[in-house]
Formats: sequence, structure tokens, C-alpha cells
Amino acid sequence: MNKFEPYLEILKSSLESLDQWREIFGSEQTVSHSLPDHEPIIQVIETLREKLEGNYPFHHPQYAGQMLKPPHPVAWIAYSLAATINPNNHALDGGPPTSEMEKEIIHQLAAMIGYKENYLGHLTSAGTIANLEALFVAREIHPGKAIAASANAHYTHRRMSRVLGCKFIEIPVNEIGQPDFRFIEKHADQIGTLVVTPGTTGLGHVEPIAKMKHLADEFGFRIHADAAYGGFFKLLEQELPSRAHWEILSECDSIVIDPHKHGLQPYGCGSILFKDASAGRFFKHDSPYTYFTSDDLHLGEISLECSRAGAAAAALWATLQLFPLSEQGLGNVLKKTRRAALNFSDRIEKEPGWELYCEPELDIAGYFKTPLKNSIHELNRINRNVFDAGTRSRKNGFHLSLFAIPADLFTKKFPQFKKDAPQAVILRSVFMKEEHYGFTDELAGRIFSADSD
Repeated sequence: MNKFEPYLEILKSSLESLDQWREIFGSEQTVSHSLPDHEPIIQVIETLREKLEGNYPFHHPQYAGQMLKPPHPVAWIAYSLAATINPNNHALDGGPPTSEMEKEIIHQLAAMIGYKENYLGHLTSAGTIANLEALFVAREIHPGKAIAASANAHYTHRRMSRVLGCKFIEIPVNEIGQPDFRFIEKHADQIGTLVVTPGTTGLGHVEPIAKMKHLADEFGFRIHADAAYGGFFKLLEQELPSRAHWEILSECDSIVIDPHKHGLQPYGCGSILFKDASAGRFFKHDSPYTYFTSDDLHLGEISLECSRAGAAAAALWATLQLFPLSEQGLGNVLKKTRRAALNFSDRIEKEPGWELYCEPELDIAGYFKTPLKNSIHELNRINRNVFDAGTRSRKNGFHLSLFAIPADLFTKKFPQFKKDAPQAVILRSVFMKEEHYGFTDELAGRIFSADSD
């Protein structure tokens, strides 16, 4: 039996029931039948299927490269069902039920973070837009001040600062990914908002929120947490080495979390939350043809985006019914991903000729095969070869990613290497699928046996 068959039956029966609702409004056709029959559609979809088979196996645990995995079946069923109506969560008259679902989701995310009351938030099309909104508010609160973020922060902060016309300050980091606090103190009078990343997209570093918050209180700048990747690990704070930082996440002025990463959602689904609802004043606007159906808050009144897929809210809402934001709910999925990273890293440490770059703080591992000659040039060559070797076999292959580290930082940690290249290129694995747990020994074995000459 096709593994999707039970889910397709659920979708089919739900579509049939939803059609009964459509018929209430009349028997006119609600789907375009401008094509004479289904044959052209079948041909187009068949061609699409063939093209989709050109993807890497994101669904399989042999894929441990980028931050990609298929959504949970309940998410794509809910998304597909809602998409046949195509609600728009900009205004309440564009999607009353899905707008209410989105507000319910925001309440759950706020509770997970620790925001108690008087907060504001909504879903976005992605983390980039969510961060843009956060930095937009940062600019409005502290006009003329800079946005500051570490060298490990996502590149969009620099780019969004340029879009907003804000000065951007990059904070240097040391060889273990810690920001230079003295640098922050030196430039504190220029900073309006400091971005902290609990879960960098490179190696999953959890930046020290507690220390950065202390500096914010001392010098009067704001803190924005870009938790797009790591945010849901808040559910596991009691067992994380960075527990002290997760415990004060609620003291950040704004927070971005992407449900389309660890929230089991299809792209794109991000979110932005502000601790103080008064941030909404910066989004206030009027429209001659919207916001008339209700005096309640319309989500478009507190966002930079206008049209947003109500189907994304439906998908996340349905998912959270099955996997609530608790350690026993969605937290159980994250426990497996983190344990997969720890198990894999343990294998790396025990394997002769391999080296772990740093202990994983979440579920991302950085490591490398050691060359016979201790030079960065040789290191880069041999690890690129391992990376390439994995893609040569579909059934017994593997898919990793590469991560570039400035040579100065790499040699501080591994001084035996000759600095004969500007960057050290290591291997990186993202264990964000729960299927990785139980597959790490197999994956490690495939990598160790890869031809890297």
C-alpha cells in the first residue's frame, strides 16, 4: 500500500464534506472547467512529478544537509484543504476562521516563550520578513541608531538593515562562536537594537542571551532574538547546556520563530512576536476597502505584509492540535533530533582520522576529516571530496553540507594547521528529522567509508 494512501483518504473525505458546505450557496460550478476534460491536467501533473524527482531525498535520513524536510501529513492535509478556499489572513473578511486560528497560534507561541500579556504577534511568510518587521520597529523606536548582530547571525540582518537605511554593526566572534562583549561595550552608544541568535543557522550556537540582556540593561539598547531556527528548543530548556539563556528568552523585546523549520510546517511559515503590544503603532494604517467587517483586530493592521495564506495558519493550527507546544508534545520530536546530533558527534569523536569542530548545542554538527598534511588547503580538499562522494549513490549515499570558517578562527582552535587558505571548509550535518534518530550509526558508517582521495 502507498504510504500516503491513508492520508489521501482523509483528504478526500474532508474535501467531499467541504463540498457540501459549498453547495449551500448554490449549485453553480465552484471550480473552473474551461478545459474539456482532465487529460491535460493529468499530463501536466505527470510532467511535474518527473521534475520533482530531481530533488535531493529531503524525506530520507541520509539527507542531513540543509534545513529541509517534508511537513507532517496533518500539515499538508490541512493546507491543501484550506487552499481550496484560499483564505487571506490580511483582514478578517478574507478569512475569519483562519484568522482566529492564527491568533490562537500566537497565544500558544507567546506562552511557550514566556510572554504573559500585552504582547503582539502574527505569522509571516518566512523568517526573513519576520526579522524585517522586527528591525523596522527597532528603527522606529531608536531612529539613527545602529542594528548590531554577531558575525554568526543570519546574513539577512545586514541586508535588512540596508533596506531600512540603518547602520549595521557586525560583532566579532571567537573560535567557539561567542560574541566579543568588549566590542559591544565599546560601540554601545551607537546601538539601538542588538540581535541575539539562540540557534545560529551555521552550527547551531546558542548566543548568550543572559549576558547580552545584562549589557542591554546597562547601556539602554533593545534585544531582538532571531530564534527562527532554534526557537522551539525552548521546550527542552531544562536539558540544554544553554539553559540559563533559554530561561530569560521572555526578556527579549521581540522574537522570531519559524514553524517551517522545527514546527513540521511546509514553507513558508514564520512568526514575529513583540513583548510590548504598543509596537503595533508603527504598523497602523488605513485602507478604503478593508477592515469593515469587524471592530476586532485585523492581522493586516499589525504587519508589513498584506496578503498572507490563511492555509498556512490552518496547517500550523492543525499540527499543534496533535503536537502541542510542550515537552511531551512537539518537544518529543526535538528530543530525537538533538539526540541524533549527540549520537553522531560521539561517533565522530571516536573515529580515528575524524575531528569534531564543536559539541552540538542543538541538532547541528560540525566536523571534518583530518588530512595527512596539516594544512587548511588539504583540509578543504579532502572534506569537499567527502561531500561530493555522498551524492554518487542514491541507495547508499549521503547528503551533507559544507561550512566555511575564517582561517584565523579555525587555527585558534586547531593551531597545528598551516594557514594556507583564507577559509577552512568543514562538513556540517543538520539532524532536524526525527528519523535521523536511529540512523546515525548507518550515516556515520557511510561517511567514514567514503572515498575522499
